Amino acid sequence: MNIIILGAGQVGGTLAENLVREENDITIIDTRSDRLRELQNRLDISTVVGSAAHPQALKQAGAENADMLIAVTSSDEVNLVACQVAQRLFRTPTKIARIRAEAYQAERESLFTEQGFAVDVLISPEQLVTDFVTRLIEYPGALQVLDFADGRLRLVALRPQADGPLVGKTLGHLQYFMPQYQARIVAIFRDEHPQVLNDDLTIELTDEVFFIAPTQHVLDVMASLRRLDRPYRRVMIAGGGNIGYRLAKNLEKQYQVKMIDRNVTTTNQLAGSLDNTVVLLGDATDRELLTSENIEYTDVFCAVTNDDEVNIMSSMQAKRLGARHVMALITRTAYVDLIEGSEIDTAISPQQATIGSILTHIRRGDIVHVHSLRRGAAEAIEVVAHGDAQTSNVVGRTLAELELSKDMVVGAIVRDQKVIIPEAGTVFESGDHVILFLIDKQNIDEVERLFQVNVTFI
Repeated sequence: MNIIILGAGQVGGTLAENLVREENDITIIDTRSDRLRELQNRLDISTVVGSAAHPQALKQAGAENADMLIAVTSSDEVNLVACQVAQRLFRTPTKIARIRAEAYQAERESLFTEQGFAVDVLISPEQLVTDFVTRLIEYPGALQVLDFADGRLRLVALRPQADGPLVGKTLGHLQYFMPQYQARIVAIFRDEHPQVLNDDLTIELTDEVFFIAPTQHVLDVMASLRRLDRPYRRVMIAGGGNIGYRLAKNLEKQYQVKMIDRNVTTTNQLAGSLDNTVVLLGDATDRELLTSENIEYTDVFCAVTNDDEVNIMSSMQAKRLGARHVMALITRTAYVDLIEGSEIDTAISPQQATIGSILTHIRRGDIVHVHSLRRGAAEAIEVVAHGDAQTSNVVGRTLAELELSKDMVVGAIVRDQKVIIPEAGTVFESGDHVILFLIDKQNIDEVERLFQVNVTFI
């Protein structure tokens, strides 16, 4: 696929890195020649120095032959204009724009129509991160919680604890411990290496376990792997920007929320916009401020400023002062490696959240959701099966007949709004929403071929 990426920042660079691995032709436009040089030295891509919204720069990047344009510059307005230019001058088939301002998102039904801005897909990293953090707060002890099938299913990652009934048992025992729940363990990583799933594999304390289950049964499945942590009640947010505000708005009805920001104007605006959040003026790294606000009784400290260093330092400070769980927004990939094993419990990557959303629209076939996992190495996908026994490689066949590679696991099927955990003899039907876990995303070609419908299908 011929793809033009506008913006060579953290999201644009990480996106290019992911897409190049899948043998796409990538061109990046940015005004910073040094940043483009750095990316070109690492990746097999083309670059254009120039303004992302200028027709000449787009033409130089080959917009007339592009299959897709992805606008992820730091400016909403540049992204919008670039999509408009790409449509009017070059008829680019698919245009994706990162839109950060909530004001644009709120008017999307009026602004993003055939007569409005020529944007096919809107991506909001702030909303994606907000949703991600909200789900983690909802399930204390989870490393990741991802939605599928309009929220009917959730994929959860966690580390087992000694008091979990399944710890030390084999996967074959799963049905005895949870006979009434529909659930499946879809991956286990041990010492960073994926394990081959079979009935004889034992669940160990150091494992990272991924399971999929209907939303109403997630807590029950978690309880089989670890003692359930007491629910979170008190949340402190560092940073009153787009993410901080959205997060506070999301949480303030159910949790006791405090927010810290060092800008007077911002704190005044937040105090007027939030109903049940205590807004504090100050430095989130200030030990005295954190102590005076009873940080030792805080269940979750979440640092989401636009400064990685502040997020890291404030989170480490909060943890040392007694905060139960700390999260830090980290935009630089190198920092994620540095903080691994530190006091920070959860590193939040806006790039990975955004990339998964964009990949949904790049994959071939009827893909509903793509979630990028384990820093882009693995993926969880929701794909719709179409066709019939003559035109489809899936429909009319059993799970056993598909002969999937060991790196690919079918976690669940949603059929007519009902969740099915498939067995070897389960037959796929047209319209099934199939949830797949790819331990190695290099197998994505196999998934695309599998769910491709023959040309005779109408």
